[in-house]
Amino acid sequence: MNWGLYNTSMDTLEENKDMAQETIVLAGGCFWCVEAVYVELIGVLKSESGYTGGQVPNPTYEQVCTGQTGHAEAIKLTYDPKQISLRDIYRIFFTVHDPTTLNAQGPDHGTQYRSAIFYKNAAEKALALEVIEEVTKAKIWRNRIVTSLEPLREYYKAEDYHQDYFGKFSSASPEMQARMNSGYCQFIVAPKVAKFRKQWAAKLKKPAH
Repeated sequence: MNWGLYNTSMDTLEENKDMAQETIVLAGGCFWCVEAVYVELIGVLKSESGYTGGQVPNPTYEQVCTGQTGHAEAIKLTYDPKQISLRDIYRIFFTVHDPTTLNAQGPDHGTQYRSAIFYKNAAEKALALEVIEEVTKAKIWRNRIVTSLEPLREYYKAEDYHQDYFGKFSSASPEMQARMNSGYCQFIVAPKVAKFRKQWAAKLKKPAH
């Protein structure tokens, strides 16, 4: 598979380039992992952790972690469609988490860790379905993709300490890292980021260190 070489000039959703930036909300398990990946991509202007898809207004992290609010840990991407297409954002999404495990990613279990795309309009949903079919035909995953496509309603930015969590961890002193979920960052987040950097090296803003 070499999606980095795909010609995306004919992507149906990216025909209109009048807008300087667009947004999309995705959920693929712990938002620390997903945010850490997208922040490094050319064309991604901002990667923000948050909560969406639930019923409780202004949920806290502790509430979402119970699995009772219906929210997913999600990221809100602000991107420049002249530099990166939504199709490629979706393609990357389906390679940096396992979209075949229902309500689970690795050690994280519960509906708050579900795989989901939160679309704003019919075009975003249609494109997501196209990419799911593409990934399925490419046999990237052995099992069936169970990613849910949900209309975006209320989205809430997560607490400040969650923002760029892995970036803060990576630049922290060993003493500080020991107080920042060190095991999770080292053995769950870091391998995902390393795999992403290798697979999508041509689309990184700068060489990974």
